Amino acid sequence: MEPVKKHFTRGRSWARRLAMQAIYQWQMTGLDPAAIDAQFQADQDMSKADLGYFQELVQQVPARVQDIDAAIDPFLDRPLPQVDPVELAILRIAAYELLQRLDVPYRVVINEAVELAKKFGAEQGHRFINGVLDKAARKLRPQEIPA
Repeated sequence: MEPVKKHFTRGRSWARRLAMQAIYQWQMTGLDPAAIDAQFQADQDMSKADLGYFQELVQQVPARVQDIDAAIDPFLDRPLPQVDPVELAILRIAAYELLQRLDVPYRVVINEAVELAKKFGAEQGHRFINGVLDKAARKLRPQEIPA
């Protein structure tokens, strides 16, 4: 049973990675998320990704962006428009997961976001991501976090 779980989590990691790029594109261009989704499926190797999870993130993060931004804004050390666009895409995906995907443990959400920030964010971006999400998780998932 272990290889199935490993493949499942790897597929979700790839979905988050590709979704981060798609959300970044949406933030920068304002294109319709469905068009970006179609473009990614046509142009990217989606074989490693959990396609359903990718599509959920690419559709639902833009659809719920006001709620997502309201959930993370109190924990930012700068105004939302001043957050690096790559880091903002990562934060929005993670906040969506904290708010809507209670099946994903908060530690997994934070770890995945930090790993994306290490790979794609600014030099110390992963520390910023970790700090914001740690505080957000305490507020959004208090039942999961010991006092």
